[in-house]
Amino acid sequence: MPASYLRMPHVEPGMAVGLFGGSFNPPHEGHALVADTALRRLRLDQLWWIITPGNPLKDNSNLADLATRIEWSRKIVTDPRVKFTAFEAAQDLRYTAETLQFVTERNRGVDFVWVMGADNLAGFHRWQDWQYIANTMPIAVIDRPGSTLSYLSSVMAKTFDHARVDEAQCGALARLRPPAWTFIHGPRSPLSSTAIRNSRQMPAEKS
Repeated sequence: MPASYLRMPHVEPGMAVGLFGGSFNPPHEGHALVADTALRRLRLDQLWWIITPGNPLKDNSNLADLATRIEWSRKIVTDPRVKFTAFEAAQDLRYTAETLQFVTERNRGVDFVWVMGADNLAGFHRWQDWQYIANTMPIAVIDRPGSTLSYLSSVMAKTFDHARVDEAQCGALARLRPPAWTFIHGPRSPLSSTAIRNSRQMPAEKS
């Protein structure tokens, strides 16, 4: 794997940059739609597609290696504003809160926003230091199938209801002082990494 993927992408002060992290095991059209929606609706200069070493809340036994997941990701997204990176592995960062602290301390003057699919919203309160995350960086929650109502019922949505930004104003989200978050509707794909992995395993299990 080229060493460049183990470094943070280059940014300049004044940029609006989205951080979109995940295992991407494998990446699929749903991830690509989230990235495209974030770039357009949030008016981002860049979106960092952060391939994580693993997910502390999930079983990582079937996790493909980082180089493979980077290669997969590059094949499904070609927008030059999307920067693929695995810097968390080089810095031994396990949790999103650690990543956000690392990124913001080293990129003064850059406006970051955390981007995530709505399927993560229901369990967001189980993330390590989740309230720190919400108070450190604006959050854009992008709609995913079966998760549209999560912004009403989730612990995160209820706790930070006062900080919710109307979707019509989402273009300014990256420039707002946290806590600030919004729910963005848009095209949705029914694909999921889990379903894709299971479908790939089925032939082997039958043989």
